[in-house]
Amino acid sequence: MTEHELLELWNKARFHIVVSQFAPTFLLIVTVGLITLGLATAPLFLTLATVGILLASGILGALAQYSSATQAQAIAEDLASVKNPSAATRQAIAFSKWLNVVRFVTPTIFVLIFLLLTAVLLVG
Repeated sequence: MTEHELLELWNKARFHIVVSQFAPTFLLIVTVGLITLGLATAPLFLTLATVGILLASGILGALAQYSSATQAQAIAEDLASVKNPSAATRQAIAFSKWLNVVRFVTPTIFVLIFLLLTAVLLVG
């Protein structure tokens, strides 16, 4: 593959990382909003459904982020073999180590937020 093609793949992977955060973030914000409006006192079946939706969305979002970040790191490895790399290529290679934040830190934060919200929803 050419440097240009690899950079296009790099940018697609970064775009997928960003897009994969929309749904889980939106659901977490809505859940916090609903809790403040009294969702925590909802019937148990509704509370469990809410927890299930958050969990499913979070798992899918984390998998999409992990996958895209892992692919971007592989693309950066391929970019590292380019002779006479452009500034954009050098930047992508240098930034690729930060994709571990997307792979590990972001899902950890989601798990912590999920556990806190689940406790609020179930304990009230």
